[in-house]
Amino acid sequence: MLPVAESKKCNESRRNFLSWGSFSFAAFLMNGARTPLFAADAQAHPLFTNPVTLGELGAPDENGLRLLPGFRSRIIARTGQPVVSSAAYRWHNSPDGGATFATPDGGWIYVSNSEVKTEEGGGGVGAVRFSAAGDITDAYSILSDSNNNCAGGKTPWQTWLSCEEVDRGLVWECDPFGVKPGVALPALGRFKHEAVAVDSLNSHLYLTEDEADGGFYRFIPANALPDLFAGTLQIAEVVAKGATRHIVWHDVPDPAASSVRTSLQVPAAAHFNGGEGIAWTEGLVYFTSKGDNRVWRFDIRSSQIDVIYDFASATMPHLSGVDNVTITASGDVLVAEDGGDMQIVLLGPDGLVLPVLQITGQDASEICGPAFDPAFQKLYFSSQTGPSNRPDDGILYEISYSH
Repeated sequence: MLPVAESKKCNESRRNFLSWGSFSFAAFLMNGARTPLFAADAQAHPLFTNPVTLGELGAPDENGLRLLPGFRSRIIARTGQPVVSSAAYRWHNSPDGGATFATPDGGWIYVSNSEVKTEEGGGGVGAVRFSAAGDITDAYSILSDSNNNCAGGKTPWQTWLSCEEVDRGLVWECDPFGVKPGVALPALGRFKHEAVAVDSLNSHLYLTEDEADGGFYRFIPANALPDLFAGTLQIAEVVAKGATRHIVWHDVPDPAASSVRTSLQVPAAAHFNGGEGIAWTEGLVYFTSKGDNRVWRFDIRSSQIDVIYDFASATMPHLSGVDNVTITASGDVLVAEDGGDMQIVLLGPDGLVLPVLQITGQDASEICGPAFDPAFQKLYFSSQTGPSNRPDDGILYEISYSH
């Protein structure tokens, strides 16, 4: 989270930008040269495909959310309360990273980490199951007795990789259906894990580390996916090639960090200031670093790495506290704010920076776990500590469009 003084300094100009941003968002959607934002299939009427009705973010609704016209919100779960009367599971403390998974009956499952340390009761992962009609049908745990589960990543083989954000933390592979027990994956390294993205074209994994001098990692499995029990963990070095910067990969000598932290084992390794969310799409890896409020893009094909958003130098610095990320159906990036103005912000082409929703009355919380349902009809996200700024006051939201 930004220092309070820095965050407050930007709030007024950023709030003034909301109406301009929403108007431009509508105009941008009308650009016939691109697929509508968030659209998986224009004929299926997924989220945000009706540009005529889009305008300014409205006044807070009954749930305290400012949304674009035509959109509505629903509270799915609250910490400590049953999600559905037919299930005993009560929603976990400090909900964080999340993802959705399609089910055979046309419904889906949303999974959510619990960022709770072992000494405070332990973290884990909870899940909510929805019918094809969007009704909540079940809720349950898919991982328990783990430590400070922050973000993670969805795999193409329909499992959830949950990351422990602690010194020498692990990545756990979890079954969204709750049938198979979660398993630890020590081959992915022992460090303060934040998030994981799977490059399904090259069968590589990319990982971020939440340290002020953390690394950016690549994991090359020794066997065919989905086997993640053995492989080579590598760390990035950034080298200049003329006016561009490229990544060179180095093997991490001791992924278990038996004596030296993984990010310090390779002297040439680049250090990223507080690695946060990460996502892969079509040969590009996007990730954020909270310490310097940057959003990075790594092109796997060319090995080039760029900063696509930098709060310190942005013409319109309307995104701060960069954190979790997700990708829209058209390949654009959504970034959730940890603090800031409690917005989810879209980074589009040509430097476009547009807030698409805002949580009000919860300035000390953070937005976590943004994820679309499989059809891109709904967007899920959490306020980690809610209006009271307590770990036992987390809220899971859903937004959809009223067709």
